[in-house]
Parts: sequence; C-alpha cells; structure tokens
Amino acid sequence: MRGFVVAALALALAGPLQAAEPPSAATRAAQAKVRAELPFEDRQDFEFASRGFVATRTDPVIRRADGGMAWDLSAYDFARNEAPDTVNPSLWRQARLLAIHGLFKVSERVWQVRGFDAANITFIAGDSGWIVIDPLTAVETARAALELANAQLGARPVVAVIYTHSHVDHFGGARGVIDPARLAAGQVRIIAPHGFLEEAVSENVIAGPAMGRRADYQFGRALTPGAEGQMSVGIGPAIPRGTTSLVPPTETVTRTGETLNVDGVAIEFQMTPNTEAPAEMNLYFPAWKLLCMAENANPTMHNVLTPRGALVRDSKAWADGLTESI
Repeated sequence: MRGFVVAALALALAGPLQAAEPPSAATRAAQAKVRAELPFEDRQDFEFASRGFVATRTDPVIRRADGGMAWDLSAYDFARNEAPDTVNPSLWRQARLLAIHGLFKVSERVWQVRGFDAANITFIAGDSGWIVIDPLTAVETARAALELANAQLGARPVVAVIYTHSHVDHFGGARGVIDPARLAAGQVRIIAPHGFLEEAVSENVIAGPAMGRRADYQFGRALTPGAEGQMSVGIGPAIPRGTTSLVPPTETVTRTGETLNVDGVAIEFQMTPNTEAPAEMNLYFPAWKLLCMAENANPTMHNVLTPRGALVRDSKAWADGLTESI
C-alpha cells in the first residue's frame, strides 16, 4: 500500500487545481434535458437510504493518529441543495443519497454504518459479541464506526470479521475493529472466500503502485468535494485518507452451500469467483431470511473494466452468480 499512499500525497501536495470554467450553453442544455426526462420528484430512494436511522457522530471529523483528517462527514453537505448547472442532476442525486451517514438498523440483530467510507460496514449481534462484515478501507473510519455502534447499542467485543471479497475497501480497516490481544489469543475468527489473500496481495502490493496512481484519478482524490470538484465515487462518497491494514484470514470458505456457525449465527455461503472481484462470496442468514450480496448487486451501473486497472470482470460469471442467488 506504500505506493498508494505516496501517490496520494504527491497529488495532495501538487498545489491547487485551475479554477473550473463556467458550464457552457451546451452543458446547461444537457443538464436541463436530464431534469426534464427523469422523475426527480420520486423520493423512494431517499426513504430507503434513511430507513432505520439510529444516530451519527456528533464530531464529523475522523482523525488519524498524526492529527490529520482521515474523513469528514460534513464534506458532502453541499449536496443537500439543488443541483447546479456544473453537475449532471442524476450524479448530484446519487451524491446526495450517499451523503446520508450514520448507524442504521437493518433488522433484528443487524445494523450498518454508512457514509463513513466508500463502503458500508455491517454489525451483527452474535451470542457473545459483534460479527463484523467488511471493515471498510481505513483503520480510522472502521474504528469510528465500531465506536458509534458500541455507544448506541451497547459495547460488545468483536468475535468475528468476514471479508466478502478481496478489494481493499472491504478489508483495509480490519485493525480498527480487531483487538490485537483477542486476535493473538485466537478469540477472533477472520473468514474470507477462497483465494482472498492471494488476490488482495496481487492487487494492492504487487500492482499497488501503478493501480494506486490510477485510482487517484478514478476516485478524484486530488479534487475537493463540491459542485465543481469531486462528486462521490458512485458506490460511496470517497476513499478515506486513513491507514490501511490487512489481517489474514483464519478460515477460508471454499464451496457454495458451505455453512458456518459464527457466534451462534448460522451463515450459508455462495462462492462467486471472478465476478465483481476475483475472490468474492455472498452470505445468507437462513434464520432471518437475510441476504448479503457483497458488491455483486448494488444500485449503480458497476464497472466491468475499472479505470484503476483491476482485473476485467467476467460479465457472464457475474450474471450467473446473480441467477444462482435468485
């Protein structure tokens, strides 16, 4: 991950970008056409995004150990206003939805923290502690999410962490939720799909420097969030400027239909290799009729070929995985 951090710092220190030109008449006409054609009065997605809200942080800024800012929950407050002519109205609407942040109740014993990172983190109340699914990109944002869950729902130890797939925004914050002493004592299970560690190292270490530089452009890391700057990364607000980590799995899931009892919770797994990630899996909770689709299904037009240069996704395998889930 060193190359990723160095490239990000180089861009951050490069100085202010040139001021954006005002939108042309053609741009304004194109934005107006989108506004006229799409049902922006439909608020169902906003109701979905707000459903189950419990609370959020009182301090919007999450800091690193060196005092620098890892994340600012208020950075996208500007999106609460109406879309200006500089931004496609649909993109503005997506950023507005992604800016809704905090702790949300999904169902009995299941909560999520959203808007603290590019990804979401899920907390499941097991019999003795938290089962955490996908501990975000950064140690700092993951730790802040756990602190929020403990403050609102009662403190619990983390007894298991599940990585749904091998992308850094779903494992990089692991050390923010895992107690090192409990891990050393064998009291924390780390569960991942077959091939996870190989693919995580391949993408983030071996190809890390090159992909990190490309990711800076893909995710607009040198841009300030705003109407003339960065407008979210589509599936989440942004990539945090925090510390990444990797805690290797203690257990590997190898086949579809495999079932594990994790702190009293039965989980059935579906293997979906070479779909959204080279190593990925979906999770089903039969007792609650809940399905976690990892990043195989989300309300965006997802990448098949990413600008940062990740392995090309196999569209057929991806579609077959979704069909099998159904």
